[in-house]
Amino acid sequence: MKTKTIGIVLIILGIIMVLYNSFNFTTTEKVVDIGPIEINKEVNHPMAWSPVIGIVLAVGGVVLIVTSNKKSA
Repeated sequence: MKTKTIGIVLIILGIIMVLYNSFNFTTTEKVVDIGPIEINKEVNHPMAWSPVIGIVLAVGGVVLIVTSNKKSA
């Protein structure tokens, strides 16, 4: 039963990774700090991956579900 759950999670994660190929997050870095004067800048950090990784995860999830059904049958 546990392999079915892992398989379903992999399928969902794979589909999400195919639909959303990247995301961005921003951080604030202090550039200048002179007494009461403080200058900050926001830095954008893009995270991108290939949709092939999502396809591989989804296929791996399907394989896990199929093999768990064969073991239980």
